[in-house]
Amino acid sequence: MSSPAPETLTSTTADARTTAIPQEAFDWYDEYAHGLIDRRTFMARLSTLAAAGFSMSLLLGALMPQYAYAEQVSFNDPEIKPQYAVFPSPQGHREGRGYLVTPSALQGKAPAVLVVHENRGLNPYVMDVARRVAKAGYVAFAPDALHTLGGYPGNDDEGRAMQRSLDAAKIEQDFIAAARFLKAHASCSGKLGAVGFCFGGYIVNLLAATVPDVLDAGVPFYGTPAARELRKNIKGPLLIQLAELDTRVNASWPEYEQDLKAAGAKYTMHLYPKANHGFHNDSTARYDKDQANLAWERTVAFFKEHLA
Repeated sequence: MSSPAPETLTSTTADARTTAIPQEAFDWYDEYAHGLIDRRTFMARLSTLAAAGFSMSLLLGALMPQYAYAEQVSFNDPEIKPQYAVFPSPQGHREGRGYLVTPSALQGKAPAVLVVHENRGLNPYVMDVARRVAKAGYVAFAPDALHTLGGYPGNDDEGRAMQRSLDAAKIEQDFIAAARFLKAHASCSGKLGAVGFCFGGYIVNLLAATVPDVLDAGVPFYGTPAARELRKNIKGPLLIQLAELDTRVNASWPEYEQDLKAAGAKYTMHLYPKANHGFHNDSTARYDKDQANLAWERTVAFFKEHLA
């Protein structure tokens, strides 16, 4: 039986659309999303796929986030209590703000998990991840690096530009301050985990290297490591989640693994077959439902083991 034409493969679910999109389109989007090419170059490359029967509307509809797909836990779920909280960041942007979500049934204290967004501010997908963390029984806190600019603007392109405009070192200090704030929070048992995606994965690696006595367990999803001179401080444990097709991030892994071994750090790495960078993000066609579910099950089990 012949394969259906590309246009017939569109779907209202992000994961179902992946079969329609050539791998090079995902690679170009990754380059664009991380500032390696500009929008004009990205669009020009996409247009070359027209000869293969792909319309620009199909490609952009699949590659660009559709956040209506990303809500797995509603903000008014009775099992969670979401709110916002500010925290001091004297070495960063002076003040930070984030999305604080606690289990409704919480009495006393529970372990806490810092949830770190990608390179575009606190978008709806990451807020939903924070709610998932709270549903699993943890105090979740997801800071927004864009707080001093008014917060996530509602679209990723503008969010990326806003985040690039900020001092990177101050952003890092904001997340270090957020980790300290959360660990000392009245609802936190004193055990702190962190999970982050892309830029957020880098921040988790950075926390492991700069405040190893603050972070009790870290789960970086497709994040690059901290600067090499810092890695000797890492103790772990780390649960490192990588995607097989993510050549950009994976290129840093061999050296990072050598440094983790040299530091005597505890770590486990999982490489998810045929998965793209961003495979956990359920708002785009990069989403791989089976791999994302497996990675999340491993994440929750990891926190259960190390934050109890």
